[in-house]
Amino acid sequence: MIAVDTNVLARFYCDDPDDPESRRQRPRARRIILESPALFVPLTVILELEWVMRGYYDVERESFCEAIEHLLGMPHVTVERWEAVKDAADLHRQGFDFADALHWVCSAGCSQFVSFDDRRLARRARRLDRTPEIVVP
Repeated sequence: MIAVDTNVLARFYCDDPDDPESRRQRPRARRIILESPALFVPLTVILELEWVMRGYYDVERESFCEAIEHLLGMPHVTVERWEAVKDAADLHRQGFDFADALHWVCSAGCSQFVSFDDRRLARRARRLDRTPEIVVP
């Protein structure tokens, strides 16, 4: 099994024809993703991939979620904490920030998730009646 970094996934899912590095690396990324017998994707790579796709490539929320579903559906790919990634993508589709959603669902075994900045997250989370409770002190 080999692990992949964010840049490999970004080259696989994002076409950037104006970037010479992208043109050179994209076919290699496709070979790595499609032809490797077993791949591992760390949770931190998923988090960074969303940031890159949204912040650099200006990819819409739905397109990112579709990429995650595609990745999770590949039988030779193991995504660390895949259940949390799937749940976070589902929440992202409902309007949650992906990183906030991922932090929250990864904290499921806790009694509270405390944040100084996220009143909006706390309001939205309250409507879903999920744990842990989000608290803004």
